[in-house]
Amino acid sequence: MFEVLATRQLSDAVFEMKVAAPAVAAKAHAGQFFILRVDAEGERVPFTFSDWSAEEGWIRFIFMRVGLTTHKLTHLAAGDFLADVAGPLGVPSHAGGLGRVAVVGGGVGAAVAYPVARAMCAAGDEVTVILGARNAELLILEDEFRALPLKDLVVMTDDGSAGRHGLVTAPLKELCETGAIDHAMAIGPAIMMKFCAATTKEFAVPTVVSLNPIMVDGTGMCGACRVSVGGEMKFGCVDGPDFDGHLVDFEELMSRQRVYVDDERVADAEFSKGCSCGL
Repeated sequence: MFEVLATRQLSDAVFEMKVAAPAVAAKAHAGQFFILRVDAEGERVPFTFSDWSAEEGWIRFIFMRVGLTTHKLTHLAAGDFLADVAGPLGVPSHAGGLGRVAVVGGGVGAAVAYPVARAMCAAGDEVTVILGARNAELLILEDEFRALPLKDLVVMTDDGSAGRHGLVTAPLKELCETGAIDHAMAIGPAIMMKFCAATTKEFAVPTVVSLNPIMVDGTGMCGACRVSVGGEMKFGCVDGPDFDGHLVDFEELMSRQRVYVDDERVADAEFSKGCSCGL
């Protein structure tokens, strides 16, 4: 059993959870993920670390309520327990020796972008972060990013309610056009990563994307997380989650991500019938 230490609601559907998991925290690295089960009958769901402390023995993650398991998570509070937390899993994000890097975090992807940007700064890379969301209410971790020794932080919102009005690809293209970056990394919705990769490809800027395919066991056994990269089949759990953005088949990825969308909505609605909390 893994104790919930703290929870925080970041926006209408986005939440943060801090969990005691000493063995997991002791070996966690930026870009890696873990798999949890809320209870003994629950499904296995992967989440990427947004922060952790090896010394204090805790991990933190941020999630959006989209289905049954994430809905159940929103009902937990400090002092409650998760049945399982397994990890760290996946290959850590590369940091150091990259030179000038643009890290793009879109939506909840900012939770993953934060430890990656922090690791790159610590390794001596010059990091510019582009932080995007649909509107100001959905922006997360802006204060945490501002506390990092970044070269620059550019905030973008689709409706212009915070930072600059527009998409994250606009400042990314500007950096490419001026030759201000040597590498880029995009983390967020698949459609955002697709267009970030298309933007940098025009300027031959190497670009890594952190993929979030459907995943079951997290060890390469089930094959549910397979993705096509450069015409080859890869597993998001053991080969990734980071891949060359210029080689990813995003259309296939997005098609596979939509397979269980309706089922998630039905499961969430059924669970909501038994809730009186209004979430």
